[in-house]
Amino acid sequence: MDSLLDTANRVLPGGHFGNMAGLTLVEGQGVHVRDTAGRGYIDFLLGSGPMFIGHAHPAVTAAVMEQVPRGTTFFANNPAGIRLAEAIVDAVACADQVRFVSSGSEADMYAMRLARAFRGREKILKFEGGYHGMSDHGLMSLSPKREANFPQAIPDSAGIPAHIADDMLVAPYNDIDAMLALIEAHHDELGGVILEPFQRLIPPKPGFLAAVREATARYGIPLIFDEVVTGFRFAYGGAQSYYGVTPDLCTLGKIIGGGFPLAAIAGRADIMAHFDRAKVGDDKFLMQVGTLSGNPIAAAAGLATLEVLREPGAYEGVFALGRWMMEGLTARIKDAGIAAQVVGEPVLFDVVYAGGEIANYRDMQRANARYQAHVNRHMRAGGILKGDSKYYMSLAHTQADVALTLDAFEAALACMPR
Repeated sequence: MDSLLDTANRVLPGGHFGNMAGLTLVEGQGVHVRDTAGRGYIDFLLGSGPMFIGHAHPAVTAAVMEQVPRGTTFFANNPAGIRLAEAIVDAVACADQVRFVSSGSEADMYAMRLARAFRGREKILKFEGGYHGMSDHGLMSLSPKREANFPQAIPDSAGIPAHIADDMLVAPYNDIDAMLALIEAHHDELGGVILEPFQRLIPPKPGFLAAVREATARYGIPLIFDEVVTGFRFAYGGAQSYYGVTPDLCTLGKIIGGGFPLAAIAGRADIMAHFDRAKVGDDKFLMQVGTLSGNPIAAAAGLATLEVLREPGAYEGVFALGRWMMEGLTARIKDAGIAAQVVGEPVLFDVVYAGGEIANYRDMQRANARYQAHVNRHMRAGGILKGDSKYYMSLAHTQADVALTLDAFEAALACMPR
């Protein structure tokens, strides 16, 4: 396998796909994955979230294998895609209609463009630290290396035209007063407001999402919930169901493709009408074409995944196990006497190595990155795989998996550099 690593270093920038560096996985079953060296891991990365019911779930595999001999893509409607759109409309409160794309980045890009087309205004308000894909507008103030006065946007990547910053306004997450002041001051310029209802790891404070909803509705500004991560994870109806706040548009991805490339924009029919030239005319028509949009294999996998999630007790089980793990992590932090806390919801959380309230991006910057890197490295060596800053829970995790993870976490804390 050394030759494979050598090949990767030769043909890939940095030796990787831009995702988890230094790791090549060859197999996954349930929540157990194996790398090229034969090492096995309990998986809390879950492909960065899509594998909510586990790798190679029999129902998903069967659905995919049934579709493959019938054709893999058509550049036309297909039955599985139509049925998946219907399932999304039935499940998601804001969804009257659905338009498929292939990635969450595309979905967020089109959602912002759609809001601008509907509203006839150019600026978008986002919240510092919120991730909305890899487009120029999405990569503003996701992880700024320097603090700027709100609402100044900071580019997160080379190659972004300077004028993009003028199209974006940035507010602090969970700060109702700051958000209201910005919307009040700029409502005539705003095409839309986009946010992760659960921002990376940070839950919304009570009343925050409702306040954003009320302010945007007052001025007729489309509100976009980026539910690429939270859709069908926090509840069958997503974070908008879990938190009880309905936006005008939402973006979906990860879970709805069952591990295959598929994402979607969903929302109010009068806004979604801008995808239909016959309804809005040439001047207001929003062009969207994608070779693999609504791909039948991805749609079949998504339908099979949603069917599993509709089974009685599916969400109750994963939430109960996630709460137990969060409590176990918290107890071990207390025993170790380390300034740290568990932040998130039972299906998506991590340990943040900092004291005090964690309510926004700047609070997260207080975290001890050295502690985080130590624990992640130590746990991977012990057979626990997670991302740099998240534990994704799945329906396939068991109490035994969690118990082993808590043991590995305790061992990592025991040798923490001080």
